[in-house]
Amino acid sequence: MRDVINPADGSVLARVPDATAEDVARAVGAARTAFDGGPWPRMAARDRGTLLFKIAEAIRARAAAFAEADTRNMGKPIVEAEFDVADAAHCFEYYGGLASKIHGETLDVPDNALSMVVREPVGVVGQIIPWNYPLLMAAWKLAPALAAGCTAVLKPAEQTPMSALMLADLFTTLDLPEGVVTIVTGDGPVAGAALVADPRVDKIAFTGGVDTGRLVIKGAADTIKRMSIELGGKNPNIVFADADFEAAVDGALFGAFANQGEVCSAGSRLLVERSIYDRMLAALVEKASRIRVGDPMDRETKMGPLVTREHQDKVLGYIGIGRGEGRLITGGGRPRGRDLERGFFVEPTIFADVDNRARIAQEEIFGPVLVVIPFADEAEAIRIANDTPYGLAGAVWTRDVFRGIRVLKQIRAGILWLNTYHPTYNEAPWGGYKQSGFGRELGPYGLEHYLETKQINLNLSEAPIAWY
Repeated sequence: MRDVINPADGSVLARVPDATAEDVARAVGAARTAFDGGPWPRMAARDRGTLLFKIAEAIRARAAAFAEADTRNMGKPIVEAEFDVADAAHCFEYYGGLASKIHGETLDVPDNALSMVVREPVGVVGQIIPWNYPLLMAAWKLAPALAAGCTAVLKPAEQTPMSALMLADLFTTLDLPEGVVTIVTGDGPVAGAALVADPRVDKIAFTGGVDTGRLVIKGAADTIKRMSIELGGKNPNIVFADADFEAAVDGALFGAFANQGEVCSAGSRLLVERSIYDRMLAALVEKASRIRVGDPMDRETKMGPLVTREHQDKVLGYIGIGRGEGRLITGGGRPRGRDLERGFFVEPTIFADVDNRARIAQEEIFGPVLVVIPFADEAEAIRIANDTPYGLAGAVWTRDVFRGIRVLKQIRAGILWLNTYHPTYNEAPWGGYKQSGFGRELGPYGLEHYLETKQINLNLSEAPIAWY
């Protein structure tokens, strides 16, 4: 068994099973049986869609409990957790509607023949999700898989299994056939590795860090599994001098510190045009001082604790590195206060005058640390923005829409915003370039990764094949 910790005070929330490789093998066996001989992939697409709508309705009925589970387990402010729950419900709803819109085609081919293209579920899928958006990441993975007719084994992050287990309990109240979804809780190197290696799994969907992603890719390669991989980011947030200044300041802080900065798409590199650079630094310091760090169950809190003591130590270690690479202008440690001493809190931290080659500008910290880099002109902004091994997200702030689009088109990243930061839509593709991974989630693009494409040719001639 494994203890589940409340990061706000270090207390034990629950104890959950610590799955072994044998446990994972049994889960995969159930998913394989459900796919090969069960009703789910053979069910009418409309009926699968109807069940996904029921899942969405059931999540909304338990919205308060799901939000509290993610907040207490992961540390995100309760208001943000409530948004996540609403988004997760809509994700199931979106794919419930899409389930009956999986189309093939007929092709005009030579000879007296008819060629058909049909789409079929890829099979058994193993899904490994991170700890920063526990319920929402489960929805992103499970909803398109179920819409396609796949069966799934989902492994939540070992640190944050609570809402995934609640989702499993919810499934038992609906008409989901046995074996279609199994949740296994356990350590990545054990349960996750077993799921990736199992030859009965047809596809792996993984969201997480680059180092773990490399292991997943290598492990899945042995059995040539289908894969969709979403990894980290060191995302540029570019502010030009003509931007709406106050909106850009707010967008920079939200982009960097929402969800305590534990976001793969966080705007952790702020690129500011030199003519407004000093003004921007002063405004960032002033407004960052107003960010309320504290109990994530308090509706006035804007930043809660980091997910674990180990992750807190990692982030503080990067802050220590940053003291030698840039100028610390605010934050830099644990917040003071008796109520915060037991939790895994880190102050919103900003470094100025950072060279883009510095470690704190190149490596994903995954915490509330913002680096600010000056630039002289559009060409330099684009060069700095793309000077990273990652390519997940980014943003541009300018009143010149033509320049905004021009710059966005030259940034090598998969998710980009103009004059805003962080909005994400179930209807639109999510994924990255370069070492931020491959494949896309959400929208019809996410459904594609759970489908195979089959060619069927029909001979319409009564004449036999003459080949001798």
